[in-house]
This record gives sequence, structure tokens and C-alpha cells, in this order.
Amino acid sequence: MIDNKMLPLFLAPFLVAAPAHSETYPEFLAGLKQEARSIVGMNDEALNSAFSQIKLFKKASAGGAPQAQPEKLDDYFPFRVPESLVEQAREQFKLHHESLLQIEKQFGVQPRFVVALWGLRSEFGNRSAGYPALTVNASLAYDGDDKAFHREQVLAGLKALARDGLAFDAFTANTKGLLGQTAFSAADYLAYATDGDGDGKKDIWQNTTDVFASIATLLVKNGWQAEATWGRQVRVPDGLDANLVGLTHSESFAQWQKLGVRRYDGTDLPDRADMQVSLIMPEGPKGRQYLVYENYRVLSKLFASDFEALAVTYLSERIKYPPIE
Repeated sequence: MIDNKMLPLFLAPFLVAAPAHSETYPEFLAGLKQEARSIVGMNDEALNSAFSQIKLFKKASAGGAPQAQPEKLDDYFPFRVPESLVEQAREQFKLHHESLLQIEKQFGVQPRFVVALWGLRSEFGNRSAGYPALTVNASLAYDGDDKAFHREQVLAGLKALARDGLAFDAFTANTKGLLGQTAFSAADYLAYATDGDGDGKKDIWQNTTDVFASIATLLVKNGWQAEATWGRQVRVPDGLDANLVGLTHSESFAQWQKLGVRRYDGTDLPDRADMQVSLIMPEGPKGRQYLVYENYRVLSKLFASDFEALAVTYLSERIKYPPIE
């Protein structure tokens, strides 16, 4: 009789490693092309041409293990928004001021928020890359952490090529499959890419006016309010009911005032009866506390955490103050 403890060693010579995939990459692409044929609006010639150019991209990356990030906002802000990024943001704000004012007039999105998102998404285009987006997303759909998502991005990318008449090599992405200076997914491109200068193209790779218009469209379509800001840091009395904290609960400024909430400098809250605002404490009751408005809710849809959304607001405030001459 074989000892159970020895069984794995006994069987080892007879075991064959399970294949990483049930199909080869060419077989995977053939199935994906068949699926695409019925839904992306391409004729067979264009579809065959696109798929003939899709390769296995070994540099494609879903991101790997997440990088450890500071757990306190006082540490997170300089980590995520270093002074070098603030300086670049203020320079870009000044450089593109006229174009940004036109975007504000057209879309109702304040320039500082457009620039903040641009900076945090792609470092003003410096983190964008020129890899074929369909190749990257197909590779991640075949061998990535979120295969279903990237499969959808291949189909969305094909739709984008068909809709906008884009060349395969012009539709480029970084190693995560995100496009251009906006760092859009292909589905985001379909939903938000915008021709900002009226030249008939939606160039989120090279045309900064289109980049600004596309970021503004992203915000507006998610509910951005033109005449409002995002929120403010406040002070909250000890012992406030924890059930009142979070985006699911809103009160008027007057009600928060009655509960003892004050501006960070200790003065009264705004005297406005037309807003319902929420209290968030991303670090818990001992950390920073904020009253946030509808525009913050928009940002919270676009980011995975309050820390990330607050990084946008932090950079926007650093662009605003001190005023840029």
C-alpha cells in the first residue's frame, strides 16, 4: 500500500500540466472575429484587415500587483500629486488658457478640473503610448486578469474604427489598453471622445483641444454642474452619528450647521438652501472630513476610491491657488 503522504510523489511522473489556455491565440482571435462580425458594423474586408494586424502583445499588462499606497491623505496627496505635477499643471493651465476658456464656454466645465483630470490620467500625455490598442486589448482578453472587460474593449475598438474611419495603427494605447492623453478605454472613446475644434476628427492622441473637449464630455455626461464646485474640507464634532457619513446620505447646509459641522477655519457653513450635500470621512472620524457636492459624486463614479477622487480635487485647488498670473 502506498502511504497517502507519498501519493503526490508517486503520481508526479504521470501528471501532465494543464494547458494555460483551452485554445491557441489564433483560435481565440477566430472566435472573437466571428463574434465581432455580427455587432461591430464592419464589412468583411475591413474586419479581415483589422484582425490580420492583431498580434499577441507580450508587453500588455493589466497592472500586476497593486502598488502600496499611503493610508493617510496627508501622505497620499504628495505621493499621488507631487509638486512636479502641480507645477506642470499650472504651466499647462496657463499655456492652454484660451482653449480651456472656450471649452468652459461650450461645455460648462471649469478649466482647472479639465487640467487636473488630464494630469492625473496621463501626466499631460507623457504617460500615453503608441501600441496598437486592438492588439493590447486582444492580448489581455486572451491572457489577462479581466478577460471579459478587455474582450469588450476589442469589440468597442472595432466599432470606433468603423464609426470614425480610424486606421488600425492610429488607434493606439498604453500597455493597459487605455487610449491617448485621456486614458480612455475603447468603450469610453465611443461614449465620450469629442471633436473640440470642429475639424471632423476626435483626436485624443495629439489634439489638445479634442482632449479637453473629451474630458469635459466625460464629466458632463456623468452629471457635472457648471456653476458648482466639488466640496470643502470641514470640521466635525466628536460623536457625530456614523449613519450620517457617506455619499448615500445628504443634508442641507443648515442641517449640518445644527449638527455642529463648520468650515475648516471654524466659521459658519454657506448660507444656501438650494443644495443637499454629503459628509465623507475617507480616513475615518480622526482623519480629514469633507462636505461634498454633486460634482464630487461625478468624480466618485470615475474613480475606485475617495482617495483617487480627492486627488483630482486637490490638484484642482493647487491650480486655482495661488492665482496664475
